[in-house]
Amino acid sequence: MAGSSFSAVAGGKPPLFATEKPKRMVAYRLYAGTIFAGILLIWVYRATHIPPRDSSSLGWRASLGLLVAEVLFGLYWVLTLSVRWNPILRTTFKDRLTERYGEDQLPGVDIFVCTADPALEPPMLVISTVLSVMAYDYPPEKLNVYLSDDAGSAATFYALCEASEFAKHWIPFCKNYKVEPRSPAAYFAEAATPHDACSPQELLRMKDLYRDLTDRVNSVVHSGKIPEVPECNCRDFSEGNETITSEDHPSIVQVKIGSFVRARLLAEVHSN
Repeated sequence: MAGSSFSAVAGGKPPLFATEKPKRMVAYRLYAGTIFAGILLIWVYRATHIPPRDSSSLGWRASLGLLVAEVLFGLYWVLTLSVRWNPILRTTFKDRLTERYGEDQLPGVDIFVCTADPALEPPMLVISTVLSVMAYDYPPEKLNVYLSDDAGSAATFYALCEASEFAKHWIPFCKNYKVEPRSPAAYFAEAATPHDACSPQELLRMKDLYRDLTDRVNSVVHSGKIPEVPECNCRDFSEGNETITSEDHPSIVQVKIGSFVRARLLAEVHSN
């Protein structure tokens, strides 16, 4: 593995990424060489076996069409092969970012999570993604998370409001115990045993909170009835919800500021 080009500038600090050339490229290049030789032979055959013009007009045109198609295909294959002939892989080390730069030097980061169909992209899947990016190991005052819902789904917006309350527990849990992965759905699917730094009671408490969140959101999705959420400062969907469609709906913008992370949770819906 070759060292990063940043290593010489970093004053002895480890690089932010490293480069590596894939192994076992000889077999691939041998395979590519045989294909290229076959393409050349096809070109030679087509160029030397074009029917004369005095023969059947249909046969001459068909042969010429095949020649053009095979030349274009061969050229396309050669051009795409050029980027695969000598590939370079880069491995990034995100945990070294704060070692290289102070938190005051890190740029602000805007993360957009997009959804368009609550049937194909269930609200629990969407908010699990939002929660995972909210829990990034990054200065919270420089992290903004936006959710764009083109379907105008009231269920997704309700799930987002509920997720903002769950985030008050999930984000400190991730930061205190350095949880990975930080998507609650992925973490609880893998965490058969508690994290080394986490007690079984703490893990059970978080599991119960996430199970309650999942049950509430799935219940709303299945019933289609949006309850009031008084603890969340969001627009009430309980009135006039039946008239909201993906073709006819207002734009909804919501900003939430938590004590552990500053995230702009925005559900911006655009009329088609």
